[in-house]
Amino acid sequence: MEIDLNHAVTEVEKIVFCTNGDSSFSSFSSNPSPSPLFTSIYLELWHACAGPLTSLPKKGNVVVYFPQGHLEQVTSSSSPFSPIEMATFDLQPQILCEVVNVQLLANKENDEVYAQLTLLPKPELAEPNSDGKGLGDVGVDEEGGVGSPTQSTPHMFCKTLTASDTSTHGGFSVPRRAAEDCFPPLDYKEQRPSQELVAKDLHGVEWRFRHIYRGQPRRHLLTTGWSIFVSQKNLVSGDAVLFLRGEDGELRLGIRRAVRPRNILPDSAIGKQSSYANVLSLVSIAVSTKSTFNVLYSPRARYAQFVVPHQKYMKSIMTPVYIGTRFKMRFEMDDSPERCTGVVTGIGDLDPYRWPNSKWRCLTVRWDEDIASNHKKRVSPWEIDPSVSLQPLSIQPPPRLKKLRSGLHPTPPNNPINGTDFFL
Repeated sequence: MEIDLNHAVTEVEKIVFCTNGDSSFSSFSSNPSPSPLFTSIYLELWHACAGPLTSLPKKGNVVVYFPQGHLEQVTSSSSPFSPIEMATFDLQPQILCEVVNVQLLANKENDEVYAQLTLLPKPELAEPNSDGKGLGDVGVDEEGGVGSPTQSTPHMFCKTLTASDTSTHGGFSVPRRAAEDCFPPLDYKEQRPSQELVAKDLHGVEWRFRHIYRGQPRRHLLTTGWSIFVSQKNLVSGDAVLFLRGEDGELRLGIRRAVRPRNILPDSAIGKQSSYANVLSLVSIAVSTKSTFNVLYSPRARYAQFVVPHQKYMKSIMTPVYIGTRFKMRFEMDDSPERCTGVVTGIGDLDPYRWPNSKWRCLTVRWDEDIASNHKKRVSPWEIDPSVSLQPLSIQPPPRLKKLRSGLHPTPPNNPINGTDFFL
């Protein structure tokens, strides 16, 4: 599926299905329409699958692009190279860009959502104009979330699958309130109320399920067709399934995997940009020729925020952060964002030789609680919220932290992160 966010929802007439070079559809698609009418439900479905913390810029926004972060996302996908093996082409660590185009896409292989951003390097925006002003009002958007749905879909539910939901002999148990809100009404006067549901996934593939109300005590179940869906999507216990109902009554169906697959971005799409070893070559050409370049952006990747709204970036580096600064950071846990707290234990470039003066993951942190194993030991300043209500800690790094930071050049406590290190 491909969605152009540059137009209002009511102005978009049709969807172009993106199948990564393959125009065929799943054999379980009973009636895939090549050009269904586009409604806001598709936008809602993409964002629901991306997660509650996802926001995207829109056309005209000014953003800061981090090629170092771009390399990390590519190498974390399926590249045989590490970031230090890939050429930098002498790019600046931060590049001001204007967003020219945004497209929402989905990987046909595993249903992971991603976006293609078309960026135009604008280094001149960092310089004052004839009126003595900088960026002024040129597409600046602090959160960059205009691509997000303006309103949440009222008729939607998300459920984390249990072992019973994914067994070959069972069905999908739906909470009663969710079934009555999202599915068409059943006739409870019947001895065994049932109906057939048809729901489309991100690729326009139709899935048919039998919805029945039975058991003791009675409950809502999806039976016939459900095991096929689980098998084809390779779902396991812990994955989440989302159902959305649009105002037209049509159902949409999405998934959000508990374990993010390594190949979030399709190999064919990455290959269209350039070879792995020269992934930044097109960026270098775009900067030198003042032309556009495309970036594949995966909101569910481990290090996703390498395209940051300009105001958000400037706000983060203008807020002093010292060793010992306590902060809060949002994580996606159990289908909802949760704020976790930690303390900054070190400040310094992640790769001071290849990317000097970069703010990309320049903060070494320690979390107050080991809530999740995927909590990062290094974060970027724009990812955290320094808390004025929490007292700074005096950090005396133990030997293990010194070893962790070996080879780096941390900023001393009396030299906080600030806006003077912004180079273009």
